[in-house]
Amino acid sequence: MTVMRPALTGTLGGVAATHWLASSVGMGILERGGNAFDAAVAAGFALQIVEPHSNGPGGDVVIAAYSRATGTVRIVCGQGPMPQAASLDAFAALGIKQMPAGGLLPATVPGAFGAWMRLLGEFGTMPLESVLEPAIGYASRGYPLLPAAASTIGAMAGLFRTEWTESGRTYLPGGAVPAAGSRMRNEVLADTYRRLIREARAKSADREAQIEAAHHAFYQGFVAEAIDRFARNTEVFDSTGRRHRGLLTGDDLASWRPGVEAPCELPYGEFTVHKPGPWSQGPVFLQQLALLQGCDLRAMGLGSAEYVHTVAEAAKLAFADREAWYGDPEQTPVPMAELLAAEYSAERRALIGERANLDPQPGRPGGAEPWIPVAEPAEQPGADEPEWMSHLRSGLPTVTPAGPRAGAGNTCTVAVADAWGNLVVAVPSGGWLKSAPVIPELGFALGTRGQTAWLTEGHPNSLAPGRRPRTTLSPSIVLRDGAPFLAFGTPGGDQQDQWTLHAFLAVAEFGYEPQAAAELPAWHIDHFAQSFAPRLSRPGVVVVERSFDPAVLAVLEKKGHRLDVVPESTLGKVCSAGVDPATGFLRAAAGPRGRQAYAVCR
Repeated sequence: MTVMRPALTGTLGGVAATHWLASSVGMGILERGGNAFDAAVAAGFALQIVEPHSNGPGGDVVIAAYSRATGTVRIVCGQGPMPQAASLDAFAALGIKQMPAGGLLPATVPGAFGAWMRLLGEFGTMPLESVLEPAIGYASRGYPLLPAAASTIGAMAGLFRTEWTESGRTYLPGGAVPAAGSRMRNEVLADTYRRLIREARAKSADREAQIEAAHHAFYQGFVAEAIDRFARNTEVFDSTGRRHRGLLTGDDLASWRPGVEAPCELPYGEFTVHKPGPWSQGPVFLQQLALLQGCDLRAMGLGSAEYVHTVAEAAKLAFADREAWYGDPEQTPVPMAELLAAEYSAERRALIGERANLDPQPGRPGGAEPWIPVAEPAEQPGADEPEWMSHLRSGLPTVTPAGPRAGAGNTCTVAVADAWGNLVVAVPSGGWLKSAPVIPELGFALGTRGQTAWLTEGHPNSLAPGRRPRTTLSPSIVLRDGAPFLAFGTPGGDQQDQWTLHAFLAVAEFGYEPQAAAELPAWHIDHFAQSFAPRLSRPGVVVVERSFDPAVLAVLEKKGHRLDVVPESTLGKVCSAGVDPATGFLRAAAGPRGRQAYAVCR
């Protein structure tokens, strides 16, 4: 294959993000003496501005951080829980059988701000103002609007003009749909950031105290008060086709703090892979690795029909377990140790046959009986329904017809490696411009991660007050022989732990450098219902880019796989940063898909 971008290496730092401006922001922080964690925070806030169709301050983030000082990986959980008023009875009383995709009802506590503050306070070195300055600049002076953001605004313009009028004031300057590449601003959001800084300064001159004061201003101060007023007093037209007030309150925000926890981890040869816990889909990456450890992938050959078949079948088994067993371990028992046990993996591996399994079932760790809920049928559009209504019913930020199929444009990523040996990778999402209306006093919308919970009793991912809905956000950090090696992530909803797995296997099993691995032809299974409304599924389908060898596709079809061939370079934007063990140089890589992810090294 011809690699489109060079393998970047340096000595000061490496940054990769899903927007070139965020990568530049991160590198700028490193050049000013900040560490990887400072750089990730600044880039993360910049992403909230320059990718408003994929994330925002009202959304969530999951962060994996390796500190060379402690030699440990930690996970910062920026997935906020459901409100205390969000019960199955509350939704039943509204006549709702499936969690809506858009509006105020599926809103969780906004976790992104708190998680970034926790990372900055506990791992970073720079003051709050320094890491917020670039985001404020882009929000105030303007940034170039991405084509995907322009398409999303255009698709939602009718709703913004008639119902979500504050979103219209924010994203329809002069009442018109902005063109791709035009200069966009969000002065209200810039003022929100400025006020957070002012209130932090007023409390103390100490760095850590200012960070804590900013957290307080967001979760117990003026931000929480504005969210509480808006949710209580505003009837918002949502994806049910009706208007509802929100369930989120200021008390919900005040009682939440982001957690820092040990990761789930799995040895894989000389590597140790670290993922967030089963409140995310992260362990499904580890389960796939555990299944594939008993397969001779190198003998099969990267990208061969046997290789793709084997990895696809392992993915089906791992994702079946995700669907049956994953949930918030603080509220429901999750048999994670059993799911990653060697004996259990061997039993599951034996189920991989020569033909595609069109009915993969979850396992029975410890003899427990699994259960996968069945999604309610998707609501059919009415004859007079506006076009934007179908986009509102989709829980994904993408509005293009191929979006749900290709998984493009969902979520953001930033990965950083610094000269001190620290690694960090974050996957921010939620609070995008089509999730809910912009709150007038704040300039941002709430996230709708609650849509991933089931409105049914007794499942690990059932809706419950204060429970974290299982998130798709899934960063990865890999150590090699105990030393920092690679931090990576990608946008892509349910596909994140497939696209990143394929890139990692190319590095770990076949010796690819990360940039080449990120550019390989991509593919994923689409068998199980998506985590996002309307929870579409396509049993037996493997989505592949057109750049695959036709002979490989022919063999896969003979094995019983149902192929969906999509345009080349449309699946994922894998971003990574790490250390080259041969030279000690820092490196960064970004997949070229979508023509916006970029890596920089110095």
